[in-house]
Amino acid sequence: MHDDSLIITDDWVLERRPTKNAVDAARPYASLVEPERQPDGTMADVATIFLTNRECPFRCLMCDLWKNTTDERVSAGAIPEQIRWALSRLPAAPHVKLYNSGSFFDPQAVPESDYPEIATLVLGFDTVVVESHPRMIGRRCFAFDDIIAGQLEVAIGLETVHPDVLAKLNKRMTTAEFARAVATLTERGIRVRTFILLRPPWMSESEGVLWAKRSIDFAFDAGVECCAIIPTRGGNGAMEYLADQGVYHPPTVESLEEVMAYGVSLRRGRVLADMWDIQEFDADTDRTAARIERLRQMNEHGARAPTLTLTTTDHLDGGSTDSGSTE
Repeated sequence: MHDDSLIITDDWVLERRPTKNAVDAARPYASLVEPERQPDGTMADVATIFLTNRECPFRCLMCDLWKNTTDERVSAGAIPEQIRWALSRLPAAPHVKLYNSGSFFDPQAVPESDYPEIATLVLGFDTVVVESHPRMIGRRCFAFDDIIAGQLEVAIGLETVHPDVLAKLNKRMTTAEFARAVATLTERGIRVRTFILLRPPWMSESEGVLWAKRSIDFAFDAGVECCAIIPTRGGNGAMEYLADQGVYHPPTVESLEEVMAYGVSLRRGRVLADMWDIQEFDADTDRTAARIERLRQMNEHGARAPTLTLTTTDHLDGGSTDSGSTE
């Protein structure tokens, strides 16, 4: 399924984008509180604030986060004001995610001069989760970690360890760079979670499952504490083009369940399934509903619930049956 003639560049991605959404630089574009399983196995509420921020400088092929970004850097003080506004309206929670549609440590995204005020605003949280590209891990990350009271956790997108596909995602990152960034963070006691794509473009369904499992293995070997499995979605223009060319197809809920079951069976750290719009991936049938419920159980308990039995056709404990690996 590989088309070596197609070279993904920033311009190629930009040419296929629809228009951005209108956003207010004084307000986060969304915020919510939802439960998430913690490293100790307990469930706890997490406040997530989706900060309105300058667009990320990396034009990743599959990304649609740019839809809610500004073209220019927001002014100093804007990010703390967004956090303050959201926290004043959200229910209390012990953990917080500050997601800014890019890299929190990008100096053109969150001004370093805002760090002290942000640290004060998140003073009462046990965990503070931010996101970053590996190339942004360095002095600013450590400076922020030094002034916050809670545990810092950095989310880094690994996406896939398939070397050819990772290169085509235009992420400008290698697996070696990812591993170095994780080592740098964990050596300082900073926790790391990662995002792994299930069936990115140029993969068959079985290849998508196989490479997601390999990516989980790689992430845990590198020192990641949590792997979030994200079904690859369309909606950004570029993915629709690739779908028309026959090189991108959304994964099935069955594949997500298989990858999740593999990940939790390792017992090496948290593995969470991204359940956003999960009903859109398969027809609404009783079988799909049962799979979705099993996924929810794995998210909550870190294992398959004993009352949710599987048929022998579910292939949850074995490796991929694919014999056409693209390795």
